[in-house]
Amino acid sequence: MNAQQRELRALYQDTDERTEPFDPMTLTGEGCVLLAAEEEGELVACGALKRWDTESAEVKRMYTVPDARGRGIGRALLEELQARGQAEGYARLVLETGDQQAAALALYERAGFRRIPNFGYYEGIENSLCFALPLKPA
Repeated sequence: MNAQQRELRALYQDTDERTEPFDPMTLTGEGCVLLAAEEEGELVACGALKRWDTESAEVKRMYTVPDARGRGIGRALLEELQARGQAEGYARLVLETGDQQAAALALYERAGFRRIPNFGYYEGIENSLCFALPLKPA
């Protein structure tokens, strides 16, 4: 997960190294889901759902290591997160990604996510793009 943060800092030319290391405990609790994909004992991708409100969960920490990209692993994780969101009874998923992350934008748009106004922490952040996906009842 720290590799994700380093990659994003480089992409957005953010030199602030004070970012706290990722703590998986922030994605635990009622209504949260944390998924990971491994190959030969190595973590290659991850993604999570975090309860946003009673009706919504936010897709968080979607990341695939560079050597594993282009093989559908991220798509498979996102599909499983959608299924888990339905099983948890959420009516929709929301997410935020950056405007320089073309592969992520394409993944989310192919999955049916549509742009919405920036929400919560992301309000007013120009290079943040927020999306939502309605879920069918399980």
